Amino acid sequence: MTEVVGPFRKSSYSGQENNCVEVALTVGNGRAVRDSKQHDGPLLAFSPNGWQAFLQQFGHSTRG
Repeated sequence: MTEVVGPFRKSSYSGQENNCVEVALTVGNGRAVRDSKQHDGPLLAFSPNGWQAFLQQFGHSTRG
């Protein structure tokens, strides 16, 4: 099970429509992603390296 240790925040790339995802920090410096409309729904969990690879696929910086 993924242990979330930080608050979820709305992705800046979600736009103004209600098709939003939220991202939070997890134990071990990974990330968890969820649908903003389903707070109790499933999480998509990434290891730190997995998160960096995911962002690089879309040309986003992995800093910060």
